[in-house]
Amino acid sequence: MIDILLAVVGLLFIAVLTLGTALAVAAEFSLTSLERSTVDAHVHSVGDKRARAVQRAHRTLSFQLSGAQVAITLTTLITGYVAEPLIGDLIQPVMTLIGLPLGVAEGVSLALAILLATALSMVFGEMVPKNLAIARPLPTARTVSGYHARFSQVFKWLIDAMNNSANWVVRRLGIEPQEELRSARSPDELGSIVRSSAEHGTLDESTARLMDRSLRFGDRTAEELMTPRVKVASLQVGETVVDLLDLARRTGFSRFPVHGGDLDDVHGVVHVKQAFGIPADRRETTRVETLTRPVPTVPATLDGDALLNRLRGSGLQLAVVVDEYGGTAGIVSLEDVVEEIIGDVRDEHDRLEIAAVRRLGDDSWLISGLLRPDELAEATGFQMPEGDYETVAGLLLWRLGRIPTVGDKLDLDGWRLTVMRMDKHRIAELRLTKQPAHTEAKEALR
Repeated sequence: MIDILLAVVGLLFIAVLTLGTALAVAAEFSLTSLERSTVDAHVHSVGDKRARAVQRAHRTLSFQLSGAQVAITLTTLITGYVAEPLIGDLIQPVMTLIGLPLGVAEGVSLALAILLATALSMVFGEMVPKNLAIARPLPTARTVSGYHARFSQVFKWLIDAMNNSANWVVRRLGIEPQEELRSARSPDELGSIVRSSAEHGTLDESTARLMDRSLRFGDRTAEELMTPRVKVASLQVGETVVDLLDLARRTGFSRFPVHGGDLDDVHGVVHVKQAFGIPADRRETTRVETLTRPVPTVPATLDGDALLNRLRGSGLQLAVVVDEYGGTAGIVSLEDVVEEIIGDVRDEHDRLEIAAVRRLGDDSWLISGLLRPDELAEATGFQMPEGDYETVAGLLLWRLGRIPTVGDKLDLDGWRLTVMRMDKHRIAELRLTKQPAHTEAKEALR
């Protein structure tokens, strides 16, 4: 009778130890899963003792995690010390009854006891509370933080000794230990959070796209945002206001660079509204260079944030982009910058243009040769390989090593690019097609 009572007490003790391990694991994972902003907002909205206990624990995170490690280690060691012989003694009679020799029964019983005790401790003491804490961090932290804070206070002397020793080692490595988790996030991390939130439905798709573009905007350069030189509509010194009005009518644009023979010699910029300040009978004789206003120049490598500030300070909201050799690479307007963040912007004066990406079928698109790798990936899912180029047309030129003709094809990682239209020597449009699996296998055998 006494043996049975001792066995029951021992099993209850093991259950208590396993619960202690579970509480420590739950405290560890719930506190590390919480953001400081979430904890502070919870205190402001609820403000009860448990909320403040979570806040205090989160602000002394290094100490609390050390306490959790101490609690897990102590309870696991004691569980193993108590559980293995106790469970072994309970299993051994069963092994003897099935006919095993005494020596073999003792060995098998000990092995089964170790396996069973370890499995129970891992499942109920570690994995269940870990998964619970990750799935519901705030409710879990509210439940366990009070108990864990009291445990850590009782064993403060041991936790401080071990924590200080660990901090000493970390400082010898040239790193300053932190008491709290880093709450600041880089643009890349924020972008990842935004995309994950959209995938899980906590942000609507349009809001997530706007936020993601805004976060990536600072990494863009003037060269990526500009209208390239080959697409710039311009006027030459000597042309008249009538030519200005005609060009505005044909293109739908309102601002035009004025140059002395080519775009490497830009004298300034003229706006179509300046033409209406000239009497109709003088427009044929008034030259556009008399109306030009100075235009700022920016390097092609200027980042998006600095470029936005330059354009906002420019009256015409336009700048000439200069490459590393001092030549004009293109022009960039405030509209180009805004469209990079919020998407295509059109008003009643814009001409209807063919979209840069048009879906032709489930796995086929008609695309502009001027698309950047990130734009193409966002629209179609096609990831362009690394290389010395800036656009999908540049990729084709780089791989072919020559100026292509209509109908030329390039196969890349299960995708096919086909030249559909050329604008002189420029690749204007391509068809992008995702190759089916059987086509890829057939081409691999050739």
